[in-house]
Amino acid sequence: MTDASTTISRLPENAEFDVAVLGAGAAGMAAAVFAALKGASVILIERTEYVGGTTAYSAGSAWIPNTRHAAPDDSPERAKRYLDKAVGNRSSASMRDVFLKNGPLAVEELETRTDLKFSARSLHPDYLYELDGSTSHGRALEPQPFDASPLGRDLKLVRPPIPEFTILGGLMVDRDDISHLLNLTKSLKSFCYAFRLLGSYLFQKVRFGRGTRLVMGNAMIGRLLKSALDLGVTIATQTETEAFSGDENRIDGLVVRQGDVERKLTIRGGVILASGGFGRHPERRATLLPEPVLDYSPAAPGHTGALHDLAFAKGAGYGTGAEQNVFWAPCSVRKRPDGTTAVFPHFVMDRSKPGTICVDKNGRRFTNESRSYHEFGVAMYAADENGSSIPAYLIADAKALTKYGLGMVRPGGRFLGPFLEDGYLVRANTPEDLAEKLGIDASALKQSIERFNGFAETGVDEDFHRGETAYECVNGDATHKPNPTLGKLETAPYYAVRLWPCDIGSATGLQTDENCRVLTESEQPIEGLYACGNDMQSVMGGVYPGPGITIGPAITFAYVAANHACERAQDGKSRASGDGGSRQNIGEN
Repeated sequence: MTDASTTISRLPENAEFDVAVLGAGAAGMAAAVFAALKGASVILIERTEYVGGTTAYSAGSAWIPNTRHAAPDDSPERAKRYLDKAVGNRSSASMRDVFLKNGPLAVEELETRTDLKFSARSLHPDYLYELDGSTSHGRALEPQPFDASPLGRDLKLVRPPIPEFTILGGLMVDRDDISHLLNLTKSLKSFCYAFRLLGSYLFQKVRFGRGTRLVMGNAMIGRLLKSALDLGVTIATQTETEAFSGDENRIDGLVVRQGDVERKLTIRGGVILASGGFGRHPERRATLLPEPVLDYSPAAPGHTGALHDLAFAKGAGYGTGAEQNVFWAPCSVRKRPDGTTAVFPHFVMDRSKPGTICVDKNGRRFTNESRSYHEFGVAMYAADENGSSIPAYLIADAKALTKYGLGMVRPGGRFLGPFLEDGYLVRANTPEDLAEKLGIDASALKQSIERFNGFAETGVDEDFHRGETAYECVNGDATHKPNPTLGKLETAPYYAVRLWPCDIGSATGLQTDENCRVLTESEQPIEGLYACGNDMQSVMGGVYPGPGITIGPAITFAYVAANHACERAQDGKSRASGDGGSRQNIGEN
């Protein structure tokens, strides 16, 4: 077993590694694996007790065009055209080219040399499907489910999923599982599927203390953890990085602390920052997020931005030009029985379904409910006047809530008592009564629902064009006609939850060159210091073109950074032995 919480005490003073990776989400774990595949000695340092970061909470999708899973009609030129249209001058075109070139190489290496395996759904459209160059499938890669039993006790290192995304106290389910569970009384195939799923989970929980069948983001992290351990990566959790060592424009070591034990480490090739971005850094959160700055975020707790302070002390600076400094999702919030706060992201399960509508305090719709979660969050801020759309109110009639659920309320319409009692869910027999309970304009809400019901009849949303793209329709109900996202709200009682715009990841980060070296404000590289993941200025420019546009670049630039750092380490060894060396620029070749 890897006792990652005591690793530092077992290291000698001035222990040497080729590469140090700071942060153990998808970016950090991928960087560690890629470096180890190059034969480097690697230490992976994580400040929390778990590996996985926000990736472990997520669906684990990675948006990487032109891999072996790509659609037959996709091409690098088509993907470039799409990103150029979607992102434009909000990010560096040359960095996007590095992403498009190296993404397929990174996936190839992972799938041929590690435990990480992907698949692509037959229908998983780009979010801005109306733009030239978009595709309906093949770019969003999903990690295949993973039987984590070979990890044994090391399974405890994987960050557990958000409880509200599980059933039966921890059983993780993906969209295939949900489909079978909802149909278990209607289909023999679904009944057998559900029986096997539930039975195996109960057995796993008794034996391992949790389910060993990992899906989505947990599957990605479990597979990367297995690969890292097999490759001999040294993992240290609950470990803080206190200082960088080295000359003014160079990093050659770290000072780290784990409990009461402090060690200075010598790093020959490079330190790769992958700590998740600035999201929970109090000062930067206050200056980089729009008003009102909320405390809610469904992201994992480790992204404090503390390592950015160390990088800034070395002269680093943030990139500029992003449309948004963070990526957004509308979330509902509820206190759990243990006193912690559940922040539930409304990604696709309810906003696009027939029989739902979202309004502001004035009782009016203000955006297309079925656009991407990022665009929805942006729209909440854009429409907000003196708190008019923050919070917003997602409303469903009884038929929709029973069929699709609403936020943390699962499909079926049962066990609503606790949600109603604590105010998470609001219920009333008429739209006017619901408006009164919510404190919004009753007559306007009634008019909004009546107008929306008219759109549901014709299948055309004349106000916000809901359900007009493949992306929007795939998140609706394919069995509902004439528009899979538009359905009448007419069956009492009516329900509502409050939505808040919450940051799910940083878009603004440290400026880097095409090899992921962190740059000073004068655009000089800080030798030996790299950034990837949300620590790095996003190539998406604060725009959200498709599912997995944080994880896909995270893995890709982890590949670029790790390869460059490893070659730098090899050059150092060659010079020390008098053999010379010739390091190439990974991002430019």
